Amino acid sequence: MTDGDRADAEDRDADRKSNDGQRFDRLPATEAERTVEGRASRREVLEYVDDRFGIPPETFDDYTFWEKGAGKIWIYAGEASSPLEIEAIGMTCLRTRQEHWKPTTDFVQRFGRHAQTCVIELDPEAARRFVAGEDQELEWDGDWGYLVVGHELAGDLEPIGVGMYVHGELRSMMPKGRQRKL
Repeated sequence: MTDGDRADAEDRDADRKSNDGQRFDRLPATEAERTVEGRASRREVLEYVDDRFGIPPETFDDYTFWEKGAGKIWIYAGEASSPLEIEAIGMTCLRTRQEHWKPTTDFVQRFGRHAQTCVIELDPEAARRFVAGEDQELEWDGDWGYLVVGHELAGDLEPIGVGMYVHGELRSMMPKGRQRKL
């Protein structure tokens, strides 16, 4: 190996120990395997969705988790080499580098039907208001924080999106571009 090859290898190794907004890095399996300070591990992600929403970890057996930038976690159905310098892989699922981890609307709409806890079911009028992006006062005896918000459709609970419940108020986290007046 030449001195130039060694320097290139050292640069690549240093790059893997930092976040890069242009690169996807697969989450380490455990905290012990973490090379980037603050990066979530696969185990932490699975524990979060299990503890918060009661979604069993085995739901994600066929998925890999990736970070692009600082704290934007993506989920991908399959395998890929790491790192990847592409625009997108799978879909965003969590924002982790903030005080409270926040699931994305896409993640809740795709996996929320597996949730057993922190799920709130809205009646038709409340669901319309939620989709329109309106906050609303309502009583709920569950945990405060981010919730899976759903509505009954054809006999099943269909996840609509992410809500934030605090002080008797359900705040709609529906992205502006997806809000609809129904």
